[in-house]
Amino acid sequence: MGVNMVKKLKSSSFKGWIYLLPAILFLGCFMVYPLIDVFIYSFEEGYNSASQTYFGVGFYNYSYVLHDPYFLQAVKNTFILVIITVPLSTGIALFISLGLSMIKPLKNLFQTIYFLPYVTNTLAVGLVFMILFKKTAYSEGLVNLMISWFGGKTVDFIDGPYWAKMFVLCFYTIWIVLPFKILILTSALSSVDQIYYNAAKVDGTSKFRTFMKITLPMISPMIFYLIITGFIGAFKAYSDAVALFGTNLNAAEMNTIVGYVYDMLYGDSGGYPSYASAAAIILFAIVLTITCINLLISKKNVHY
Repeated sequence: MGVNMVKKLKSSSFKGWIYLLPAILFLGCFMVYPLIDVFIYSFEEGYNSASQTYFGVGFYNYSYVLHDPYFLQAVKNTFILVIITVPLSTGIALFISLGLSMIKPLKNLFQTIYFLPYVTNTLAVGLVFMILFKKTAYSEGLVNLMISWFGGKTVDFIDGPYWAKMFVLCFYTIWIVLPFKILILTSALSSVDQIYYNAAKVDGTSKFRTFMKITLPMISPMIFYLIITGFIGAFKAYSDAVALFGTNLNAAEMNTIVGYVYDMLYGDSGGYPSYASAAAIILFAIVLTITCINLLISKKNVHY
């Protein structure tokens, strides 16, 4: 009896590995191998992709990247983007989701309206934002027009001061990520068992205390998921900046870490895969560190 049980377990385990084999091969070919390859390239000094040659091995690529003012500017922009957009977008999405969960008539219509920006092309939304914020020979832009109505001074948000450009980029990023977060949080709120709310009503618990003690703990796994994916997504930002400020992001002082990697590979300063690899590994280390910190924090604050 025991021998037959062991054979069945071994057979089921073997079948499990067979089912996992396609996914393992896919992840190995397109994720693990490229990561190892990039790690190796990051130490090869003067690597030439055409001849597949290099003249040394060491930490020079990392030293160059960490002292490159364009990379430091990209790191600064990326961290500002992350620090501002992730908490704000998650908080606004939670607020809107709570409002949607309280609305019974036309709830599905409002959910569809809020989700529309998510299925809209990123560059198309960027062009709309340029029309709203960019000064032209014929117009100051809709936003500047509204500012002038209240007696304020017009600002060139696209080609003007750094803070104005960063404001537009953060605003644009929040606008882009909000629909997905609203969808996830709305689903999470609807999955909370009504029994808990009924018990709170019987005890005469205030709405704020109900939210803090019931709603927030019950949806904390989804909030944590959105924070983690939000951090990763913000660190990978590039197309958002291109949509607003064009491809020459270094000149606009609005480049991101991913944009820096792209420029080192294909841009005007391109042809330096070793520097690009070093920058990519630094980005990987930053994202991994922040993810690990979030995981440690979640052990105390997330209720599964």
